[in-house]
Amino acid sequence: MENLYSVKLTKLVEDYDLEVLRSGKDYEKCEVKTGDVSRPGLQLIGYFDYYDPLRLEVLGKVEKTFLDSMNPRERRESFEQLMAQGFPALIICRGMEPFPECMEMAEKYDRTILRTQEITTDFMGALITSLRNYLAPRITRHGVLVEIYGEGVLLFGESGVGKSETAIELIKRGHRLIADDAVEIKRMGVNQLIGSAPELIRHYMELRGIGVVDVRRLFGVSAIKDSANIDLVVNLEPWRDGAVYDRLGLEELHTTILDIELPAVTIPVKPGRNLAVIVEIAAMNNRYKRMGYNAAQAFTDQINKHFEEAMAQQESQQE
Repeated sequence: MENLYSVKLTKLVEDYDLEVLRSGKDYEKCEVKTGDVSRPGLQLIGYFDYYDPLRLEVLGKVEKTFLDSMNPRERRESFEQLMAQGFPALIICRGMEPFPECMEMAEKYDRTILRTQEITTDFMGALITSLRNYLAPRITRHGVLVEIYGEGVLLFGESGVGKSETAIELIKRGHRLIADDAVEIKRMGVNQLIGSAPELIRHYMELRGIGVVDVRRLFGVSAIKDSANIDLVVNLEPWRDGAVYDRLGLEELHTTILDIELPAVTIPVKPGRNLAVIVEIAAMNNRYKRMGYNAAQAFTDQINKHFEEAMAQQESQQE
């Protein structure tokens, strides 16, 4: 399945300060659409089963040493087979000089050849991480994202329920704002979600009755952060008389975003409740749960143990 997102090859060249040894005719328009990167090992001996022409090809010292063992005719045939298959670009690492046969075949098949001074494994690791970030599945949700004691807390709720006001109070308590109103969420890896703010509204908040404020200028750079993991979803909803709310915390609720389940809590909003403190406690409690301690379960076990001991004592007295 083709990735919905892509990154221009020229952007990667700019990011990693790559030297352009030869640019193909589609160089300016070329887009990389897969996060996988290949080293042409088996391809240099003509094995192209399962070859993916959408991947960037990286040529390192191992491949160069192998190619050094060939004579010019064998190298020309090897590069011709590789160039004929196609790829967005071939990147030569360690600042190595390209083989004449490589440049000859690149000219023949109009391929892009790039070069970096970096060590192959270091460069590939950084490149793959960068590609996964650019190509990650993403969604934008209406809400507020704050970081509380290292926990990324995503506040949801209907307009006017108090999300931004709660975030401002949390910022005053020393926590950090990631995004207000619109949160861009990316899925990174198997179970990690990263949240950030659209660049246009980054560091800004809207407060009804006051208007838009610049959090970075009002509270300093320590009050903001560009992105954070999302660890907990907090749903703020108006207090409804007669509604049943969890009193112990034994019920495990989850919210699914981009096919990843996140722990969630619902906090009813009514005058007199300090939402910032409650959300802060929710974040701390969620962190303890991830570390293996569940206060609600420990409390329940303690109560059950007390009743069991009481019942056993009562039965022994009856005997």
